Amino acid sequence: MRTLLIDHDVHVTDWHNIRDVPLEEGCFGLDEYTDHIVTFLEAIGPGANVVAVCQPCVAALAAVAMMSEDGNAATPASLTLMAGPIDCRISPTAVNVLATSKPIAWFEQNLISTVPWRHGGAGRRVYPGFMQLSAFISMNKERHADAFRAYYQNLVADEREKAEVTRAFYAEYMAVSDLSADFYLETVRLVFQDYALPRGELTVRGRRIDLKAIRRTAIVTIEGEKDDICAIGQTLAAHDLCTGLRPYMRTHYVQAGVGHYGVFSGKRWQNQIYPVVRGVIHVSQ
Repeated sequence: MRTLLIDHDVHVTDWHNIRDVPLEEGCFGLDEYTDHIVTFLEAIGPGANVVAVCQPCVAALAAVAMMSEDGNAATPASLTLMAGPIDCRISPTAVNVLATSKPIAWFEQNLISTVPWRHGGAGRRVYPGFMQLSAFISMNKERHADAFRAYYQNLVADEREKAEVTRAFYAEYMAVSDLSADFYLETVRLVFQDYALPRGELTVRGRRIDLKAIRRTAIVTIEGEKDDICAIGQTLAAHDLCTGLRPYMRTHYVQAGVGHYGVFSGKRWQNQIYPVVRGVIHVSQ
């Protein structure tokens, strides 16, 4: 956000922690999120540019397809998809293998909890933040252990600046909120198990998503060379699916030397990836 604010007015589709949202507010699944993106863009008005990071890429692409098909005046000028699971059949990662190794009932039985009474969303079913974080860290246990070891060594050696870099990173990395069970389970099933979007079978409130309808929104796809969550090719697949888009409205960039988090955070994002995104946004106006 800090990087984008240098050159742009930035509006964020803020998610409140679902554990604090009362049950009477209703469910929040993939349909609701896609609708939310459309409503958000309509509130901003014509000429907006969407930047989707990781999980929102599917919903953002679906929203733009619906708006394009409807001739909606608020259809964005550009859509940037960063390390998002558009087609998880391509170069499956450990995350993709896990998602397909067990039936959806297993995820519901083992990963979903109910918000306790002391929170505003008491009784709501969620994928708890602490379980998400445990899963993230378990994927690279040695790397995180080395980082914490170096952090304490830097503190002992009075290398405060080096220690602060690590502390700031993990303060953000560990800020994980609970996730709506509806959204999580629908995403696992539709995105990671059924591959509904690339197969042309994704629907939003019963409406089939037609990516060929996208004709005037420039699409940028960004991937990280060492991404072990969303492998190279999974986000790039958006270009093959959006067949109605002319070649000059397509941009793809692979950042060497970064993993998943490095695609949207750190010096390479600021100095190498962001200029690509900024360039397309400026040209699209």
